[in-house]
Amino acid sequence: MAHIDLGVDEKHLPGIMGLMTYRPETAKPLNALAEQLLRGEHSLTAGERELIAAYVSGLNECEFCCGSHSAFAAAQLDGGMHVVDQVRADVEHAPVTPKLRALLRIAGAVRDDGRKVTTELVDGARAEGATDVEIHDTVLIAAAFCMFNRYVDGLGTVAPSDPRHYGEAAHRIVSVGYGV
Repeated sequence: MAHIDLGVDEKHLPGIMGLMTYRPETAKPLNALAEQLLRGEHSLTAGERELIAAYVSGLNECEFCCGSHSAFAAAQLDGGMHVVDQVRADVEHAPVTPKLRALLRIAGAVRDDGRKVTTELVDGARAEGATDVEIHDTVLIAAAFCMFNRYVDGLGTVAPSDPRHYGEAAHRIVSVGYGV
């Protein structure tokens, strides 16, 4: 049960969904940010950007966000959940492109402390073909998901234990997006 009364059935509106219903005036800009970062026109696929969100959420041990964005990434990546699970277990040996691996390293550094994003990490990503926009947006996705993770966990929201919940949400996100 959430730390505050959200006025919703948390079984039907778990995690951030209940929070968004509770405060629609803050939900609108947060959803717009997620939509732009994860689904807007970009050289990185939506699946790759969702994978960055899932990776950071896993590092932050945010069960709801990790489960959600892992399912969203899996629904949009060749290799599906197998790739997501491998990235989360061992990014250095996961079956992703060298560019995406370099961007995931940057995302991991942001998650730990933004000041840990070094010139070497950025140069490494550039050497693998990452553009400045891709580097920028990776840092912003990682930073935003640190915020989203803390929002969800800081208010003690419910995370469904049934993976089917996340799969159903993935179909909705892939088809209609983040509610903007």
